[in-house]
Parts: sequence; structure tokens; C-alpha cells
Amino acid sequence: MSTCTAASAELGEPIAATAATARTWLLVEQPGPWGAKALRGSHLDPDVGRALEKLAAEADVRVGLIRRPGRHADAHEPQRRRVYVAGASWVRTAVVDDPGELLGWDLTAPAEQGEPYEGEPLAFVCTNGKRDRCCALYGRPLATELAAGGGPGQVWETTHLGGHRFSPTMLVLPYGYAYGRLDPDLAGAVLAAARDGRVVLDGCRGRSAYDRPGQAADLAVRALTGEDRVDALTVEGTRVTHVDGRQWDVDVAQVAAEPPRPESCGAAPVTPVRMEVTGVRAVSRRS
Repeated sequence: MSTCTAASAELGEPIAATAATARTWLLVEQPGPWGAKALRGSHLDPDVGRALEKLAAEADVRVGLIRRPGRHADAHEPQRRRVYVAGASWVRTAVVDDPGELLGWDLTAPAEQGEPYEGEPLAFVCTNGKRDRCCALYGRPLATELAAGGGPGQVWETTHLGGHRFSPTMLVLPYGYAYGRLDPDLAGAVLAAARDGRVVLDGCRGRSAYDRPGQAADLAVRALTGEDRVDALTVEGTRVTHVDGRQWDVDVAQVAAEPPRPESCGAAPVTPVRMEVTGVRAVSRRS
């Protein structure tokens, strides 16, 4: 049986502007197996998981579980958990003795939680085979090889980044750019660039802090200008502004991706919405 990843690749489905929108990420370490709904289907206390889902939804925060690559045995013994909370250009981190401590966090002020993270770029590779088998089939080998390769970045597995059909998928923090259809060499190049505050366009799904039209606008201007410095561009709606004052208005149409294809393995074929850039216009500077 063909996978959703194979079907998407065979159709040549564009990968740009497909990143999940998340202005804030909350990523919580939880070893052991994960279910399809990981916060309620893992060795995390399900009451804590449900409460955390509710708090995150109320604060418009995207929450997921993470674990180190490798064997996923959980001895059910108390252990400290690493937590990351991240926005568009910042990451904060904490270590908690009990994930229930997170229920006391004010997720409406996420940038005030934990302590500033100043380490290597963080790579989160989706590997949750209970959510979609492509994530395990393609994600786990990528995470394992990246972790063993000694390259830049700290590597984690995570539960869900959206876009199973683009597996293996990866989120890179800081900056929040998402990637798909990766191989180890490309993933390593992405992390090396992130360490220097730059973005690689190959395999880039978009910056999760932007909505999908904004992702399309950002990537279109980067492709046009060759600008790879992350902080050189900002996006409002579909207007892109460079730090040097140049601006572009990007025309983005939302069209149905034909022919139908499954978004997940075993799902019925659908026509997902894709972003199509129809024009990029420089905005005249005022004299």
C-alpha cells in the first residue's frame, strides 16, 4: 500500500507554505511510547495532559511532547523533564520535576516562563508512528542519524508537526521554520544555517509564526532576493519588509490542490488548500 508521503511526492506537491501556524510552541519531554493523541495517550498523567491541552488552547499555544532519539523505554520512575517554550525568535527553557508544574505557568505570557535558552539550534523531528506511519518510517531514521552524526544542533523527536505527507518533517528553533522531505545532509545544512541566523529554502515549509499566506510571502521574497538572514525580513499580512526599508506586496491565491490525495496514511483522498504566489510587487518608497 502506498504511503501518503509517496503519493504527495509522486504528484510533485509543493511544500512551501505548509507549516503549521504556531505563534508559540510548548514542548515537554515525555519518554516512553506515544499514542495518536499523545498528551492523553502516553505515560504522562492523562489528567495533566488534558489540563495542559486546555490551557494551551486557551492561550493559543501549540503543545507537543518530545523525547531523545533512540530506545523509548519508560521505567515509570520519577525523572526531571526538559521543557521548551518558544516564539518567533526566542526560546526559553526549564527543567521540572513533575509536568504538573506546568499547569501553574501563565501561557498568556510565555516569554516570561523559564530561563533564556542560548544553546545550539534545536531540531524537533516528528516520529509519532501512532499518528501516521510515515512519521515513524521516515522520521525516526532521520532523528537517529542526526543525533549520532555529531553535527550542529540538539536533536529531539516530537509528536506532531502537521503535514504527515511531507515526512520526514522537522521544526527548527529558534526562528520556527519547518521543513519536510529531508535527508540527513539537508537537515544538517539547515541546522548549520540556523546556528548562523540564516534560513535554507530547500525543503522549507515556512515560518510557523506566520499564517500560511504570510509563509508564502516570506518564502517568495527570499527566493526573489536571495536574502537568507532570518531577521532581515518581517511579514505583516502578505507585505514583506526588509531591514533596509525595501518592501514588497505579495499576491497569494488559495487554491485546491488537484488531484485529490490522502493527507495521512489510510485517510480518504482530499484536495487540500495550497498557497499559490501569483505576483510579487516592490512597494515604491516615499521620497
